Amino acid sequence: MYGWIWRKLPFGLPGKLVGTLLITASVLALLWYIVFPWAEPLLPFDDVQVTQDSGVPGGEPGVGDEPGTDVSGEPTGDGHELPYDTEQNNTPPPSPTR
Repeated sequence: MYGWIWRKLPFGLPGKLVGTLLITASVLALLWYIVFPWAEPLLPFDDVQVTQDSGVPGGEPGVGDEPGTDVSGEPTGDGHELPYDTEQNNTPPPSPTR
């Protein structure tokens, strides 16, 4: 198909290059302005459901929702705590030699 299009474009190599750019731009514009807006409502990218479920089957909503807590609300220590202080910057200041 591409060979057929290349052979049918007029005006030698410069015309074929310009024609190829025009055809490519036309196809991209068709997709961008017509096909993609038409297809967007059909795609599930924005189909998001936010609930306040605890994530535990049969669990009470709202209990244990905090990361790092169990169903009773107590800390679990299961690796959700950060191993460093977030209140201050603990990195050394940059050296003046850089």
